[in-house]
Parts: sequence; C-alpha cells; structure tokens
Amino acid sequence: MEIPPFPRPESLEAARALQEALAQRVILEGSLEGVRLLAALDAAHKRGKPLVAVAVLYHLEKGPLGLGRGLVPEEALFPYIPGFLSFREAPAYLEALRALPEAPEVLLVDGQGIAHPRGLGIASHLGVHLDLPSLGVAKSLLFGRPEAPLPQEAGQAVRLLSPEGRPLGYAYRSRTGVKPLYVSPGHRVGLEEALALVRRLPTRFRLPEPLRLAHLEAGKALAALD
Repeated sequence: MEIPPFPRPESLEAARALQEALAQRVILEGSLEGVRLLAALDAAHKRGKPLVAVAVLYHLEKGPLGLGRGLVPEEALFPYIPGFLSFREAPAYLEALRALPEAPEVLLVDGQGIAHPRGLGIASHLGVHLDLPSLGVAKSLLFGRPEAPLPQEAGQAVRLLSPEGRPLGYAYRSRTGVKPLYVSPGHRVGLEEALALVRRLPTRFRLPEPLRLAHLEAGKALAALD
C-alpha cells in the first residue's frame, strides 16, 4: 500500500494546529458491510527502548494472515503528551503497515477515534492520513462521558457524548464482568457502523481478538529487544 510520509510538528502549538486542520477532513459516515480484511494496530514502549508497533492483518473469516512491525528509536519519539499520541506512535504504525503482505480495508486501532478533545485521536489521524476507513477501540476514556450507566451484559453499549452533547462513539461492554471499552469512529465510517464491526469480531477476553493479538505481539516484540 502507498503510504505518504508522516509530518513531525516542530512544536506543541504546531501539532495542535495540525490536529485541528485534519479534524475538519474527518468523514463520519460509511458502511463496513462486506469488509473482510482489517489491520489491528497496537504499540508498546519501555524507557530506554525503541517504541514497537505491530499491525496484525486479520481476515474476519480466516483469522490472522500476516504481521508487520515498526520501530522508532526512543530519541526520535515525539514527547508523551495526552491528546497527542498519534505524533508519537503513528510513524511506527505506518512502518508496520508497509510490512503487511496485503493492504487492509479498514484500520482497527488501540486508541481513540473522534473521542478526543480536538476530534482527532490516533485512529482518525491514521485514517485521514491514509484515506482509509478506521475506528478506535480504547481501554480508557480520554474525552466525553457515557450518557447513562453501562449495562453489565456482554455486547451492551451506551453512547459516549461530548460536553456539548454531541455523539462521539460508545462505551461498550465486550465481556460480562470486565471494564468497558470505548469505541469511536476514526474516518470514513459512521458511529453505529463502528460499533457494529466491533460486535462482529470474536472476543474471548476483554479486547476483540484482532486487537488482542496485536497487543500480545507488540509485547513480544518489545521483550525481544532486551
């Protein structure tokens, strides 16, 4: 797949301005009907080591088909600042995507989509940068609030709202008895369609299986650097 270079802002102000500009290009509609091939993205980092990103190519009927890895040396990393994660992790994700045997139809990212203070979490940023449908599945809440208490049953969800009441995605109970996940569209997919795709994915534990595999592989790759 063709992957354009990822710009590195020279300051936090430049990064914020770029996020605000790219957020205007996010498209919050699009069907994922018929999608079969996705790339699940996760990353791992430990002080003194490179940041490791993994892309797992996953077929919804056949399971995992391939793996790509990307590294960014610690000295080259953008600083860790909440709300600016894409500038830190996206270069490694793009390298991992380049290594896949096939181009995915959609990106499934461990992180936020539009549930972000400036409407451009890492799933949205990658989606706009690559012009690919994308969605974020985050383990913690960065921005917004659930509109109601989340039911305890697996598969249930409540809308995630901005402070102004604008829908951002869903707080989603993937398994009974585990903490919720936060699903938000990234780019070229609607809110309900993003949740519907996550519900379609096999989920034996808290994370949908493609993301769980990416998480495990990122941990293995990081450990191998020791």
